[in-house]
Amino acid sequence: MEGVAAKALEVARGLDSVIVGYRLEKRLVLASLLAGGHALLEGVPGIAKTTLVKALARLLGLLGREEVIEGVPYRGFSRIQFTPDLMPSDVTGTLVYNPQTRDFEVKFGPIFAYVVLADEINRATPRTQSALLEAMQERQVTIGDRTYKLEARERGKFFFVAATQNPVEQEGTYPLPEAQLDRFAVRVVMGYPETLEEERAIVKLHASRMTEPLEDLEPRADPLWVVEAQRCVAERVAADDEVVNYAAAIVRLTRPEVSELAAEYFELGASPRAAIALLRVAKAWALLDARSHVTTRDVDDVLFAVLNHRVLPRLDRVVEYEEKHGRYAARYRVIAEGLEAARKAAKQLL
Repeated sequence: MEGVAAKALEVARGLDSVIVGYRLEKRLVLASLLAGGHALLEGVPGIAKTTLVKALARLLGLLGREEVIEGVPYRGFSRIQFTPDLMPSDVTGTLVYNPQTRDFEVKFGPIFAYVVLADEINRATPRTQSALLEAMQERQVTIGDRTYKLEARERGKFFFVAATQNPVEQEGTYPLPEAQLDRFAVRVVMGYPETLEEERAIVKLHASRMTEPLEDLEPRADPLWVVEAQRCVAERVAADDEVVNYAAAIVRLTRPEVSELAAEYFELGASPRAAIALLRVAKAWALLDARSHVTTRDVDDVLFAVLNHRVLPRLDRVVEYEEKHGRYAARYRVIAEGLEAARKAAKQLL
């Protein structure tokens, strides 16, 4: 347990060396990986969303890695640039006719990788976005009449999707459906650097370089460590009844039909899957602190990231907040206040 946590700290330090600031955001992405989930990074262009994912892959020794497991080729890291003309088969793969053998052969798509970066995912059509559904939830892909696994944990093969999207630019985009949003363990909302000092540090880091700083990163861990860490989170980080009840109560109290207070903020509350994800990410959060038990504080720390994309805020509230907080921030402000209200109500039930 201590060895796994120590290695996680090394990976976190590696991220710190190439990405200035965003401490919470980096930790959330790492926690979602160790929880066995997927991450959606949302923010304006130029704030290191893609760099964060590529740096994580490099720290895990995945860039340039290629491996064949039971006849299926897997890449270590795969980047898919989503565009309106991208087809589902461009993501998952397809059958290609071979005139020499007079038979169809499988051409595996970029989804067959350890870490998949779905860049600007909201630029693809819903048909293509849905190609990720089976892969993200079932950890498998169907091509033709055969189903192929995306994980082989006994061989150290895990599967992690990190998607990015720009919430401000709406022209030529297709908002992710609720069913697909629910597949992401966390939605990490990334803003601009918080202070002038961080802005200076970012510029200084790149001032005398022709290449990206992440090119200098050396692996700090490997895929086998990821699988072992995920097993530790699931089996060795304990959650007592108080924490389980707390997570379940928060999720339940986001539903308008259950709570009158929730009805003031949300049109639709979170599902039981949200409670499962909340507990898993909270357990991974505890592991990052080298603790073998999860607390209600861990749940509080990851609450917004795990639930902000699983609830639907009331439109009239969002419109009301737009004048004060702006169009982009209004939606998040309503969600944050609603989740805080649910959290306080759940505390009273303990």
